[in-house]
Amino acid sequence: MKNKKTYIILLIVLGIITSSVAAYVSDVYKNRESFKENLIRLHVIANSDAPFDQTLKLKVRDKIINEMSSKFKTKSINEAKGIITENINFIEKVALEEVKSNGFNYSVKVALQEHNFPTKNYGSITLPAGEYEALRVVIGNGEGKNWWCVLFPPLCFIDVKHGLTDEKTQTELKEVLSEEEYQMINSAAAQKGELPIKLKFKVVEILEKSKWKLSKIMGY
Repeated sequence: MKNKKTYIILLIVLGIITSSVAAYVSDVYKNRESFKENLIRLHVIANSDAPFDQTLKLKVRDKIINEMSSKFKTKSINEAKGIITENINFIEKVALEEVKSNGFNYSVKVALQEHNFPTKNYGSITLPAGEYEALRVVIGNGEGKNWWCVLFPPLCFIDVKHGLTDEKTQTELKEVLSEEEYQMINSAAAQKGELPIKLKFKVVEILEKSKWKLSKIMGY
């Protein structure tokens, strides 16, 4: 009887802990999803993995960034989308001219659309896997390795060296993200005691399994 009461108490405690952690992780997930709505990525896909196609991809990237840097001065995500939409044909023209000036006859397709990305590190900033709005520039068959950066806020125009994100990059992000959203993608938060996203979900998983095992022991 005493053991049964102990199990019941443990189940109640585990239930409370699980609910609390689950609520916390739910907030984390919401923040993780919400910051994506404030970012636009630039995605340049090469014709193939051949060295000359990969070199061309980087030249097209540089040309687009150089041509768009003067136009892309805004702190509003909606204005940024408007600028991109208004300049889609211009961007395609610039990319196509760069392709032809390098002696290639590839087509170029440019579109602003949702696209699934894997987890990526950008200095101290980590963008989790998922769907992001992106300006996609597909060169030729688009079967080669891709290159990406954050177009809004305009991190593409900021030099990131030796894997470290400079202060200007952090400032740009803080101007368009909430504090919670910024902490979600800044790996420096982990050094201040924040649990990584994967570990947070793992905690919930372990607690749920422990509660299930106790229930089995009690015969429920």
